[in-house]
Amino acid sequence: MNGVVIIDKPAGLTSHDVVGRARRFLGERSIGHLGTLDPMATGVLPLVVGNFTRLAQFYLHSEKCYEGTIRFGFATDTYDAEGDPTSSPQDVSLDKEKLELVAAKFRGAIQQVPPPFSAKKIKGVPAYKLARKHQEVILNPVQVEVKQLEILSVDKDRVQFRAQVASGTYMRSVAHDMGQLLGCGAHLEVLRRTAVSEFGLDQACTLEVLAQAAGNSHMDRTPPSAGPPFTAEDLGQYFVHPRKLLPDFPSVAADETTAARIRAGRTVNLPEFSRARLVKVFVGQSNLIAIATRVAGSLFHPKIVLCNS
Repeated sequence: MNGVVIIDKPAGLTSHDVVGRARRFLGERSIGHLGTLDPMATGVLPLVVGNFTRLAQFYLHSEKCYEGTIRFGFATDTYDAEGDPTSSPQDVSLDKEKLELVAAKFRGAIQQVPPPFSAKKIKGVPAYKLARKHQEVILNPVQVEVKQLEILSVDKDRVQFRAQVASGTYMRSVAHDMGQLLGCGAHLEVLRRTAVSEFGLDQACTLEVLAQAAGNSHMDRTPPSAGPPFTAEDLGQYFVHPRKLLPDFPSVAADETTAARIRAGRTVNLPEFSRARLVKVFVGQSNLIAIATRVAGSLFHPKIVLCNS
């Protein structure tokens, strides 16, 4: 089973929880995700399955899009609604014009300190592990990019927003820092991820739907050892068509000779793609067998091989 499936992650589960459940009801151990979502967050969580886990390296710097709610009036230690308050609550009546001026300071390339409850490492230890033990967490600011931050609406102490950010940007820190600038404290109350790279909510399905397609009446049911009780056709509608993956890479349809060389890890000549750096190699319309990289002129060498047969 090789492919990419987009899960609409529910609140309350970690990204690792989602991967674990998918492993159980798909009967496939080799599954990973393309970008962690906090437990309180919902939305787009792409899963790479089988040999397609090798595609993860091409999504390390993917842009993300979010919609959510920032609550002003007090800050929390986690910078979101699951944390403990770190300041006394105060009544806030927000002014949209003033908020727009504050939001403008967070657009573009900015210096951002990650939340103390994050996976950022301090001397090899994730910051959240130190924070949970109430140990001091000192994280250095890093440059991130907020490509879009739109204030959608304002209702007393809550602000609805839409954002598009580069990889490594924490919306929790954006919310926290906006509260500091306004002097009233703030935290991220709701967060929904609407897109990761080329993947959007319109392609997503719930864990429950995928479990049913996999022949499991309950998500925690473990498939029998003989193999998953379903066919590829049962699940095909929920997997992203390979032609839609990595849309910035041109596609080449390989003949039998070229495909055999690619599968064997040998260099091939692709004269029509002499200006491309990376290409997707297909056999037929949907069998993605490799990603090849240009080594010189029109010569390409397989960077990863996804199908050996």
